[in-house]
Order: sequence, then structure tokens, then C-alpha cells
Amino acid sequence: MVFNIFRRREREQEPASPEAPAETAEAPAAAPAAAAAPPPPATDGASVPQSLEKARGGFFGAVRTLFQARRELDESFWDELEERLLQADVGAHTTADLVDLLREQHARRSFESPEQAERALQAELVKLLGAERSALNLPAPLAVVLVVGVNGVGKTTSIAKLAHYLTEAGRKPLLVAGDTFRAAAIDQLKVWGDRVHVPVVAQGPGSDPSAVVFDGIRAAQGRGADVVVVDTAGRLHTKVNLMEELKKVHRVIQRQIPDAPHETLLVLDAVTGQNALIQAKTFAQTVGVTGLVLAKLDSSAKGGVVFSIAQELGIPIKLVGTGEKVGDLAPFDPQEFVAALFA
Repeated sequence: MVFNIFRRREREQEPASPEAPAETAEAPAAAPAAAAAPPPPATDGASVPQSLEKARGGFFGAVRTLFQARRELDESFWDELEERLLQADVGAHTTADLVDLLREQHARRSFESPEQAERALQAELVKLLGAERSALNLPAPLAVVLVVGVNGVGKTTSIAKLAHYLTEAGRKPLLVAGDTFRAAAIDQLKVWGDRVHVPVVAQGPGSDPSAVVFDGIRAAQGRGADVVVVDTAGRLHTKVNLMEELKKVHRVIQRQIPDAPHETLLVLDAVTGQNALIQAKTFAQTVGVTGLVLAKLDSSAKGGVVFSIAQELGIPIKLVGTGEKVGDLAPFDPQEFVAALFA
């Protein structure tokens, strides 16, 4: 059922909330505050190694086969390695740094074989990604997760997967349809909410997104939810007015919960390559992205953009979409990811 409590407001003053709204699914009963610990890894979906089959057989496979050729590590080898990393979408700056590092290591203490050089490359790639898994920050009693991203990257599907992931971990999420610019976006989130049995707070198309978010947090506080996941408009990163609206949503959240949002997750399409880096830079500058969700990992034949983003922005990748099913969402483990690319 659609929430029709707030009228659209032109000013960004905090909306006043009357009585509690209805929801699209039965709200959970009040429960004790949830523990602040992050949820455990999901176990009912495809694994990260399984999702990287196309990448291993595609451009990153060409990087791996170069080392397997057992050729001399001469100047032509390093040139070819640079070319293949570029083709795998690692990015010019990151590729140059990686090859320079390997050249320097080889100059100081020669690699005994291409296999040894490959292990050194893998170690440097893991360093770029941060070496350790970065867990979600979901403190008690109520965590707020803001999800941003441009149209077509798989944002709404990723939100549904996240809701399922949280539910499987024993949390009680509530979804907020903050993308009010498109009626289809509201309807799509409701459909996904029904599928994963998670309540959705929404208003009609054209409503003030900030009012919907305000409403959703109040509903969560009154209904015993412990994680609010906010969908936002599929805002093109070149649309300044839409980015300003996103800033406004951010401020309205903080007026209710000063240290929120606890996570601002940017969903990126693994297939889009270096364009994803441009998106990430703009969103990071606007709303302070705390983590990335890499969607459609199973559809990418490249995957190297992950390393560019890690080096250029220093934003941790927290979750990856490993397939099309609702359970296909997994925590991102840098060591597992790199090992799977070279398996």
C-alpha cells in the first residue's frame, strides 16, 4: 500500500509526521535492539569464484595466459603485460603503477620464473583492494543504509538482494522507495519487497523524496525494524539538481539520526568499465560514499575496473552481485577475488 502522508515540500525543512502510515507488507513486531555486529556471509547464492567465469575466460584470462607462456621477462613481456591489463579495464594509471612496481621488484631481485612474477602481481592487486574484507556498518538500534547509483546499474535488484541477505542474517530490514521521480521505480521496489517478504514505505510518484525518507525512518522506529534501506533516484551523475536533491535526503536523515546514514552504498555495474570510475568519483564527492556494491559481476568479461576504483578513490567494495537470483549477493573478499581471477 502506498504511503500518502506528506505533501511535496519545496523547502528542505524537516517534515512533520502525523500518524504511522500503512505498509506494503506486514511490519514485524517490536523486538529488542539488534546487535551491532555485521551480518554473516550469505550462503544460498552463487560464490564469487563462480561469478568470475566470464572474466577468467575473457580479458583477465589473457593476463593469466601471458604468465603461463613461460617466456623470458624481457622488455616485450612487460609491454605486453601492460597492454593486457589495459584490455582488462584495469585503467591506464593503475596499470602503469602495477607494471612499474613489478619491473622494480624484478630489477632488485630477479623473478625466477613468470609464475613468480604472477604471484607478485596478485599480491599487489590484493594490496590495492585493501587485503581485508570490509564489513557493513550496521549499528543498533537502527542502522540507515542509503543506496545510490545511476539508472540501469542494477540498483533496485541489489537492494532486494541486500534485504534478503539481511533477513537471512536475522535482521529486520525495511525498504524506503525514495526514487519518486519514476512510478516504475516505486512499483518495482514494492514487487521486490513482496518477493523477499520485507515491508516497503512509499508515496506516490512526484512526492518529495526527503519526506518519504523521513516517513520511512519514523515507521522503522515504530515497527521494530533495525535496518532501513533507502532507494534513491537513478540520478545521472551529470545532473547537478538531482545530486543536490540527494544531499537534501542525506541531511533529512541526519536530523533524525545524527550519525546516519551509517552506510552510503554506491551500486556500480561491473560491465560498464571505466565509466563506473567516473560515476564513483562524482557520487563520492557529493554524498561521501562509504562502500561499493559491484553488480552484474557474473556478466563482466573484464572486471579490472575494480582495481582502478580502489586506487583512485580508496572506497572499499563491500558486496558483489554474483548472479541473477535473490540470494546471489556476497561479501567482497579481496584475496578471494584476486585468487578467483587467476584460478
